Amino acid sequence: MGVKDFFVKKLIQSKLKGIPEEQQEQIIALVMENPELFEKIGKEIQQKTKEGKGETAAAMEVLRKYQGEIQKAMTGKK
Repeated sequence: MGVKDFFVKKLIQSKLKGIPEEQQEQIIALVMENPELFEKIGKEIQQKTKEGKGETAAAMEVLRKYQGEIQKAMTGKK
């Protein structure tokens, strides 16, 4: 694991406090395998919060938008 991967993993873990470790590992693996998708999602959530939406509402809206891509990533289909 490279330095960048280590820090990405630690950042994700810090956001997932309260979630069982097994689920944290699944989420981390998904993000590490698809960094471009999750970077795009993160940027869109940031933009919507800058436009005045609450973080939760922005996240829900963006995640709904990318729901199909996330499901494909979870099942390993391209």
